[in-house]
Amino acid sequence: MKKIFLLCTFMLSFAQMKADEGMWLMMLIKRLNGQDLQKKGLKLTPEEIYSVNNASLKDAIVQFGGGCTAEMVSREGLLFTNHHCGYGQIAALSTPEKDHLTNGFWAMNKSEEIPAKGLSVRFLVRMDDVTARINALLNNEMPAKERRDIIDAEYKKIQSENAESGKYTVVVRDFFNGNEFYYFVYQDFKDVRLVGTPPNSVGKFGGDTDNWEWPRHTGDFSVFRVYADANGNPAEYSPSNVPMKPKHHLPISIKSFKPGDMAMIVGYPGRTNRYMTSYGISQLVNKDYPGWVDASRTAMDVLKKHMDRDQATKLNYASQYASVANYWKNRQGTIESVHKNGTIEDKKKVEQVYQEWANKSDNKDLYGNVLPEMAAYYKTTSSKGIERNYAAQMTRNAKYLAYATNFSSMFKNYMDETDAAKKADLKKTISERIETSYAKFNPALEQEMLKEMVSLYRAKVRNEAASPHLQTINPALLDDVAKNSIFATKTSMMQFLNKPDAAQLNNDALLKIANGFTKDSRALAERYTVEDDRFSHNNRLFFDGLRKSNPKTEFYPDANSTMRITFGKITTLPFREDRDYNGVKNNFYTDIDGMVAKYKKGDEEFDLPQELLDLAAKRDYGQYADAAGYLPVNFLSDNDITGGNSGSPIMNGNGELIGLAFDGNSEALSGDIVFEEDWQKTINVDSRFVLWVIDKLSGAGHLLQEMTIVK
Repeated sequence: MKKIFLLCTFMLSFAQMKADEGMWLMMLIKRLNGQDLQKKGLKLTPEEIYSVNNASLKDAIVQFGGGCTAEMVSREGLLFTNHHCGYGQIAALSTPEKDHLTNGFWAMNKSEEIPAKGLSVRFLVRMDDVTARINALLNNEMPAKERRDIIDAEYKKIQSENAESGKYTVVVRDFFNGNEFYYFVYQDFKDVRLVGTPPNSVGKFGGDTDNWEWPRHTGDFSVFRVYADANGNPAEYSPSNVPMKPKHHLPISIKSFKPGDMAMIVGYPGRTNRYMTSYGISQLVNKDYPGWVDASRTAMDVLKKHMDRDQATKLNYASQYASVANYWKNRQGTIESVHKNGTIEDKKKVEQVYQEWANKSDNKDLYGNVLPEMAAYYKTTSSKGIERNYAAQMTRNAKYLAYATNFSSMFKNYMDETDAAKKADLKKTISERIETSYAKFNPALEQEMLKEMVSLYRAKVRNEAASPHLQTINPALLDDVAKNSIFATKTSMMQFLNKPDAAQLNNDALLKIANGFTKDSRALAERYTVEDDRFSHNNRLFFDGLRKSNPKTEFYPDANSTMRITFGKITTLPFREDRDYNGVKNNFYTDIDGMVAKYKKGDEEFDLPQELLDLAAKRDYGQYADAAGYLPVNFLSDNDITGGNSGSPIMNGNGELIGLAFDGNSEALSGDIVFEEDWQKTINVDSRFVLWVIDKLSGAGHLLQEMTIVK
């Protein structure tokens, strides 16, 4: 049985923990055993990592766009993140005439930087523990609704107490399956501008083929700048805004490193489920994720069919396709990894020990039935889980459903408004929303997407969980239901806005489909309310029992999109016979020679700019070459990360940037469920390659003048 390490933020003894497992809350960094960290290479003090009153490492790390991480790298608000994190913004700022996504883009001065509409970054100001405060109001006997109401009320009080009249955004989160609570105070900056991006052939080199695979040769980075008002405060975009001055920015190291050297990552990991039971994992990989994979593949086929027809559609839907493809491969890989690595069997062994403890007389009343009831829950709700995955992909990709639901509500509010001034404001708001939503909208693609996703849902979701409205639709209606709808195009939407008619809206066939599905979804959720509430109760008790039954074992909280730090080291991965390493003998890095060896002229995944090929042929690496003479591209570490960590800085023990985390490896795609000690790695783009692309390949060396480069 592989060793499973469950680590706790409260009783943190680094001497007993594995350096590579666990995502730690920043405010608890002082509880790490500093001496052991120093032996492993950490040169920073806890105060230099997390401080409320003084500049610290946390002040250089931001949540980027809500789903990624980025880091400040200059005193002038410059930030690095992944190319795939900036992908949607880069695509949105591209046209067939100015195709920044395909060709790359670099602003030669600040006036050329392009505002990224709708993009914001979030800085953590501070966090605090409110577990005792909230738990003092709760008990295990109270009804689920009463518990939720109490928690919600305290959340609102905590937010009000710390928001300072709207200056800050305050988020309260539960941890350890609802046993503990912390709040986070953030400051959001909404004027963010694109500074530079390598061509897609560099930023996405290897495409779907190499995604989640090692070795990688990808320049997965992009550069943005954060702006503030004249006083340094967050502000909406304005030409008068100035580059913000972060409290701290990361120095960038171009020094060589080797396996065993300390590496730490700070970022915003999205979601892990390390305490999921064997029953939940079985449902996930045998029922839920196969539905996700199936629906994603259908959506990708529709997208690619239309994207291949013209460049405008390719640009407009590039971000959506990349996101769907990424998760499609992730979910498929997770299924394979769980079965290959014996994850379910390992969980069963943990549960057997837990049940033996729970059956003891002192524990039986509260904990004895927890696991049996959780097992029964998954049997009862299995069909609902499958439906949820097909429905999620349908609503995510079939935009007509969301547009019909959202815009119909706006139209009704507009028609009901009697105040002339308010009516005029509503019309302006709706008009702007229509313009934004339909600006890069392909009606033919969306009509086919709607038909294919609804048809797949009808075919694959079991009747006991399926939407009755979708199941009883005449299939012929799906062929062209959107074509005659109010929501078909920007033109039809504007025509309706200028001459609204309630009867026309209520009789719209597309809206009837959307409303019927929404109504059925609510009914399905309500049908399982009792089961879901009981599961939440048992899930909380399960973790509580885990902790009490293992008093000498230490536990860490699952990721939940809050800032975390993870410690590890530069590492290697065993060679695989089915992968080409292009001459690299020490399997912790890849170099530009390997990148060039994969080059295929004109290939969508493996093409490269001629300028890169020429520089590589001349071995013109400048100061960015490794001490051994090669130009590094990517490298491996054993840090514990997940989705949301994309773009996170990976740093040496001095807190200097050595790269950007951008991927994991296929051998450990079950990592969101269990940390695979022997296999779980982080794939990073080397900071030396990032700077080489900016300086040598792109001619934007002026940006390096505002960075702190450590040689």
